[in-house]
Amino acid sequence: MKKIILLSLMIIAMGASASASAKSSCELSQVGAVNVSWEAYKTASKAGVGGIFDSVKYTPIEKMGKNFSSILVGSTVSIDTTSVNTKNKGRDDTLVKFFFEQMSSKNIDAKIVDIKADKRIKDAPRTGVVTIDVTMNSVTKSVPMKYSFSKGLFTAKGVIDILDFSASKALNSINKACYDLHAGKTWSDVAISFNTKIEAVLCNTKPLE
Repeated sequence: MKKIILLSLMIIAMGASASASAKSSCELSQVGAVNVSWEAYKTASKAGVGGIFDSVKYTPIEKMGKNFSSILVGSTVSIDTTSVNTKNKGRDDTLVKFFFEQMSSKNIDAKIVDIKADKRIKDAPRTGVVTIDVTMNSVTKSVPMKYSFSKGLFTAKGVIDILDFSASKALNSINKACYDLHAGKTWSDVAISFNTKIEAVLCNTKPLE
């Protein structure tokens, strides 16, 4: 009888070990492009004007890893602001000339420096906060962005203030150039977001949801 019990315990232990091994073999990989979008505001009623950047260079810290932190923290993005795209050529040209060209560099650079997950909720998207160091107009600021991960898509959203980047010259310039269109008011806060696909690879468990 003792031998039977001992054998049963050994089988259970081996099964648990195999399960842990299967979980540890699962790796994450960021695949495809990183898409960056933004929304600025005009007029006293704070009407939104949104766009993207067509030229975004993403450099991952690692191609694969065990968790979000290992593949995202340390990764960098360089945005060519001359590639701004609002689906309106005239507006794009105005933004480049009267806003982005008023800054010290045509690029906006960013680096992911931290990521903290919220408590997991069953059957709900994974959420948390990712912190980005954003460098614009030769000024670097840490920007917290709330992230959500569901069905392979990682999306982060946050807000920056143009004045935090010593860019009052650029803000005044675009406000003057678009004074009538903006009814004399161009807001300094801008909503920013980015998204990228993350896949589970070499994984013996169920796909991430």
